[in-house]
Amino acid sequence: MLFRQLFDAESSTYTYLLADPATREAVLIDPVLEQVERDLRLLTELGLKLTVVMETHVHADHITSAGLLRARTGAQVMASPRGAPCVDRQLVHGDQVRVGGLELRVLETPGHTDDSLSFLCDGRLFTGDALLVRGTGRTDFQNGDSGQLYDSITRELFTLPDATELYPGHDYAGFTASSVGEEKRHNPRLAGKSREDFITFMNERRIPPPRKLDVAVPANRACGLDPEPLSPSSA
Repeated sequence: MLFRQLFDAESSTYTYLLADPATREAVLIDPVLEQVERDLRLLTELGLKLTVVMETHVHADHITSAGLLRARTGAQVMASPRGAPCVDRQLVHGDQVRVGGLELRVLETPGHTDDSLSFLCDGRLFTGDALLVRGTGRTDFQNGDSGQLYDSITRELFTLPDATELYPGHDYAGFTASSVGEEKRHNPRLAGKSREDFITFMNERRIPPPRKLDVAVPANRACGLDPEPLSPSSA
């Protein structure tokens, strides 16, 4: 598998490129609008055809380039049915997405948001904002639920083999990757903590909302494109 981890410094967002070296078909996970030219250039340089764009959830801190990538490459956009209604394929727990010879398994991991998904491919786990390196996503907007997030992590992600490589949707401390076993042992919000401990910690956090929340959520529900204006008859 061809694999690249890409970074947007403004939003501290990781975008992931996976491709099948035999067919040259590729998938981008969580692409960022401001980085669309970088991503398209990399696809061209590597001789890849983008066939799928996958979103882990409706993001609140950046705008996706999914819709623009679809328009420019013909790629299919995929996400949870509880997320953006603009997608080409709605993904539910246990679904398999094939990209050439690659197979990505869909895991529903709600809690950060109610539409959060994680993706597993060839021993690599892409967790979006559910589980971060030595942290977790927040749960105080977009139907977040601290207890649900704890369950998603401990009952779903932590049941995978310890050696599973973990790639988060964001990092704010200079980490690029971890593993399931590492986070079980060393994540300060989870290691040795009960469900009640986690809920209390998350509910007592007092941090400002994401700066782009009011702009990013509606834009991302339209796959990063301007929402269609209402016609006079539907207004």
